[in-house]
Amino acid sequence: MNIKNNILETIGNTPLIKINKITKDFPCTVLAKVDYFNPGNSIKDRMALKMVEVAEKEGKLKPGGTIVECTSGNTGMGLALAACVKGYKCIFVTTDKQSKEKADILKAVGAEVIVCPTNVLPEDPRSYYSVAKRVASETPNSFHCNQYDNLANRLAHYESTGPEIWEQTDGKITHLVCTAGTGGTVTGTAMYLKEKNPNIQVWAIDVYGSLLTKYFRTGEIDMSQVHPYISEGFGEDFVPQNYDMSVIDHFEQVTDKDGAVMARRLAKEEGMFCGYSAGSCMQGLMQLKNRLKKDDLVVCIFHDHGSRYVGKIYNDQWMIERGFMEVKSFKDIITSRPHNRLVTIEPTATVADAVEMMKKYDIENIPVMNGNGPVGSVSESGLFNKLFTNPDLKNQTVESVMEKAYPIVDFDTPVERISTFINKENGAVLSRDELGNFHIITKYDLIQSITK
Repeated sequence: MNIKNNILETIGNTPLIKINKITKDFPCTVLAKVDYFNPGNSIKDRMALKMVEVAEKEGKLKPGGTIVECTSGNTGMGLALAACVKGYKCIFVTTDKQSKEKADILKAVGAEVIVCPTNVLPEDPRSYYSVAKRVASETPNSFHCNQYDNLANRLAHYESTGPEIWEQTDGKITHLVCTAGTGGTVTGTAMYLKEKNPNIQVWAIDVYGSLLTKYFRTGEIDMSQVHPYISEGFGEDFVPQNYDMSVIDHFEQVTDKDGAVMARRLAKEEGMFCGYSAGSCMQGLMQLKNRLKKDDLVVCIFHDHGSRYVGKIYNDQWMIERGFMEVKSFKDIITSRPHNRLVTIEPTATVADAVEMMKKYDIENIPVMNGNGPVGSVSESGLFNKLFTNPDLKNQTVESVMEKAYPIVDFDTPVERISTFINKENGAVLSRDELGNFHIITKYDLIQSITK
């Protein structure tokens, strides 16, 4: 029988999968080491287990102890799995830019999670580095993993990720492409592969706002390079001790937008529901494809699963709000705003009722509907003009003062087409979604979508 004794024995031996559609114009084969097949859905399971094992061996982590770590979520998940099996408690410190899903997952496996501000210097007492150190010092029988400077991090990849890639490619790999964060994955994997073949090129992918690229090129820690970025799981505002820059041949930076857009392409075109860093890794390689030759064999490391990012890069509204997706159609405008129920009024309601609804919901346009659908409309400006002339109209029915019904367009109608329907006489347009529910776009919505 082929039975694993516990979940930790399933870590590693993840598949190498060919990228087909996105790389169709590449001169060579591109493969992805898809590490979301690990039990914690990320490559961090490897180093989390190794850090625990080394700490146990060195006597730093004792039975019944507490594991403390600052983590973007993935390392925490790996440590939590190890803690579940081995009987430890966990306290994880993360930043407020990390996806809610990551924190929720850590809590689900029994960890305590502390959230700290992102945009502070590492030495600031509020930073997640500083808070983790303080928690560890104040918690009896605790061990602070410190994945950034704990060399068990890169050792895990030297012992597992590197050998797996070498074996899976029959030693034919020519390029390793990997996002750079703690430095453990790129350094440990590169160290092993370079020992096997010093000619293998190692390309580290960084994000704008991180200082790693400039440090690699000049040896200078330039804090002027550091600014807030949205990308998760890679890039740093200091240089962790896990780095050995001598095994890295090139650093390439990508934007937050390009990484997010590419991650969505991997999901839609390759069926790989990957995390943010996988999109950035693929985008970085895309920027370097002119350096590749026909006989090259490229391996990209895809760190984690897209389920960690359903509220971010896989959420249309989140993408549109940050300018990562263009608003192109009626559907896009509806998706980009809060999903409030359409406010309608019946023909038999009074004008006073309509005015009250406009006040309550802070709206200017209300479709008039009966059981069969739209039959008319009322607008703030139209009612104002009528009531100003005849105040007694407030007790009349909406049906007696309503204007023509708003035009109804297809849900995929382009913004340019919608704009032709909205004018001085007609302040809104209606459409039905896939479930048959009506939605409204007003002149204000259209202006917002164009100027955003």
